[in-house]
Amino acid sequence: MNDQNNKPKESPKSIPGGAAARPKGLRRVLAKKWVTPAAFMAAAAIIVTLMWLYRGEQPDQTTTTPDTEVSQGDETQTKPADDTIAVVTGNEDLQWPVLNYDDLEVALHYYDEKGTNEEKQAALVSTSDNKFLAHTGVDLTKPDNSTFDVVAALSGKVSLVTNHPTNGQTVEITHGNGLVTVYQSLNDVSVKQGDEVKQGAEIAKAGRNDLESEEGIHLHFEIRQDGKVLNPNEYIKR
Repeated sequence: MNDQNNKPKESPKSIPGGAAARPKGLRRVLAKKWVTPAAFMAAAAIIVTLMWLYRGEQPDQTTTTPDTEVSQGDETQTKPADDTIAVVTGNEDLQWPVLNYDDLEVALHYYDEKGTNEEKQAALVSTSDNKFLAHTGVDLTKPDNSTFDVVAALSGKVSLVTNHPTNGQTVEITHGNGLVTVYQSLNDVSVKQGDEVKQGAEIAKAGRNDLESEEGIHLHFEIRQDGKVLNPNEYIKR
């Protein structure tokens, strides 16, 4: 009995394919030459896939949009950043609607938002009910308060001839591309609606109107592009 208890215990034998055999088998697999390159390529493929998926979720940074757009019916056009309008006049340059501009004086200037306070105040029109309106054109007069010829500032088609209750006899000429010139405070109008006129052709004489009666005989001249009034001084070459 005692001899059996004192008999040395045998160590457990390793079982093939068991836990004791696994480290040795793993080392054999890693020892093969193709394992390391294959693992590297697999890791690289995973990284590239993740980068591609991440990039696909980001907005396209190369797309640019105009600062501002103006809708023209079904057509959208970029509005210039400086808020000016490109006046398209074909082969002609806009000219003052008189034969001898140097013989005339500016009785009332265009109301320019970019002007000084003094210039803005000088370009206000006083109405009969004590209101002040921004002057939307340039008024020309002769020093002796006599009449003078009014001519077309640009070739075009007469689109309106009317006698306005405060602005006096009025003529409008359409030149295409949304450009219209307006002539008010007229007398002896010699054109009618629908007439085609050439640049420099006489259309009327300078006259009077009730709104600017203190100016006497004069011409009120406007330039409009798509319904927006423009400063004639910025678009007419002297």
